[in-house]
Amino acid sequence: MIKLFKRLNKKEYTMIAISLVFIVAQVWLELEIPSYMSTITEKLEMKGTTVSQIIQPGMMMILFSVLSAVAAIIVGYFAAHVAAGFTARLRGDVFNQVMDYSTHDIKKFSVSSLLTRSTNDLTQLQQFIAMGLQVIIKAPITAIWAITKIANKGWQWTTATAVAVVILILMLTFILLLVQPKFKMVQSLTDRLNLVTRENLSGIRVAHAYNAEEYQNDKFNKANKDLTDTNLFANRVLALMNPGMSFISSGLTLSVYAIGAIIINQAASPATRLTLFSNMIVFSSYAMQVILGFLLLSIIFILLPRVSVSVSRINEVLDVKPSIDEKVDTVGTPEESGTIEFKNVSFRYPDAEADAIHDLNFSAKQGQTVAFIGSTGSGKSTAMNLIPRLYDTTDGQVLIDGIDVKDYSEKDLNNRIGYIPQKAVLFSGSIRSNINFGKTGVDDKKSDNDLYQALDIAQSRDFVEDKKNKLDSKVAQHGDNFSGGQKQRLAIARAIARKPEILLFDDSFSALDYETDQKLRTALKEKAEKTTKVIIAQRISTIMDADQIIVLNDGRVAGQGTHAELLKNNEVYQEIAYSQLSKEELAE
Repeated sequence: MIKLFKRLNKKEYTMIAISLVFIVAQVWLELEIPSYMSTITEKLEMKGTTVSQIIQPGMMMILFSVLSAVAAIIVGYFAAHVAAGFTARLRGDVFNQVMDYSTHDIKKFSVSSLLTRSTNDLTQLQQFIAMGLQVIIKAPITAIWAITKIANKGWQWTTATAVAVVILILMLTFILLLVQPKFKMVQSLTDRLNLVTRENLSGIRVAHAYNAEEYQNDKFNKANKDLTDTNLFANRVLALMNPGMSFISSGLTLSVYAIGAIIINQAASPATRLTLFSNMIVFSSYAMQVILGFLLLSIIFILLPRVSVSVSRINEVLDVKPSIDEKVDTVGTPEESGTIEFKNVSFRYPDAEADAIHDLNFSAKQGQTVAFIGSTGSGKSTAMNLIPRLYDTTDGQVLIDGIDVKDYSEKDLNNRIGYIPQKAVLFSGSIRSNINFGKTGVDDKKSDNDLYQALDIAQSRDFVEDKKNKLDSKVAQHGDNFSGGQKQRLAIARAIARKPEILLFDDSFSALDYETDQKLRTALKEKAEKTTKVIIAQRISTIMDADQIIVLNDGRVAGQGTHAELLKNNEVYQEIAYSQLSKEELAE
């Protein structure tokens, strides 16, 4: 937790220091009130006391109470400001840290877990700071200061207070030891519940189609019950705290008065009895302040188990050092444009026993089309992911425009590439905002004409113009108001609109019919002739016109050449080709 609080800035430290001053003032004011109560008690017992003599200390008690309330309000304001500001900045740090993760780094956490850490865990921390800043500082000051006030009032009363404090500490320790492990479980169970909920919502159509509602309901109910049962156990244990505190405080009050009654009864003179009675009233008030100090700490004990787990989970995210070290500026000046070269490239996933890509070599000049084909798991997507540096090579080099991708700044490398992933990703907003999503310059605003040109090439202008608001038509979250083929074409249009040097198509034609596939590739060839294209496809018809086709098998190159060359000499390619098209179609 200390590690996380080192992220507080100077302004927040200043607010904490100011809060400390007002907390000390508040405690002093509260501890002065019993002395005026003692004065009133003495005055009431004395003969000839006037109303004005009672009103004066009474008014001071009211004044100190008001000033104490004002100090508490000021402390509360600063505590809320520190808590909200710090967690808002911390939430930004977590988000930026995750944005810097590589594909490998992001897999260390599930999406549902990252969401919980960014929301629920940070909320727990915010509540802890808002309350803890007031309580953690105030409680020990109140307890220690109150103890000094009663230290010389009578060893019997002091002993009774000490016994009450020891019992209180033992109770809090017992509760903490029981609750802490459960709150660790609560956070992981919350992750699990979020995961199941996300799966149910995203796969609701599949669940309906397979009549699997009962199965999914049982799955959700189990996750929900596990979380509920764990929360119930923790909260039931914590529920013992309030009656326990009430029992201890009531018992202490009874003990003080019982001891006081015995001492006063044994006093020899009325004056001594009056002094002892006054001391008993004051001691009772201060003893309650001591108990109040520990009562305030009990609030922290309620929050501490859960927030300590939350803080460790937040630190886990912040402590992950991105595995890909991005350069601030590109090293060297590219002398080429749109070229790609793989030099003896091998790649192995962490903890894997074998290379996913082994000794891959190829080069592509500006405007050429390179295609990867092979069976599922052959390494096609892995090879492509090395180009935008989603992973770093284990051995060898990937060169873009003659410069190793590791020597590019992230921004410069991404500006040269248009990437269309296997699963088309659209963002909530409009068609315009999605196609204009990828900017390549500081003030790169695309005109409607630019956007429609990209839509033309991607064969998506027709359904966009059919919509009432055209480019400003709404796009739902994940693009759920479009079909799979429409989403793919919009994703392709977004990449084309950037006018990058290189276009990467990771099986991005899979949802298109053959006619649309053909038209799109023809448009790319005619209108983006200077753009280098790398295509991963399962269909032979999609890559037949490529300048170079690389056949992968278990991460190794099983063939490399044009369609005609591979169809003539490569058995793996022949097997794929003849399983999809007839010899006549392939000949055509």
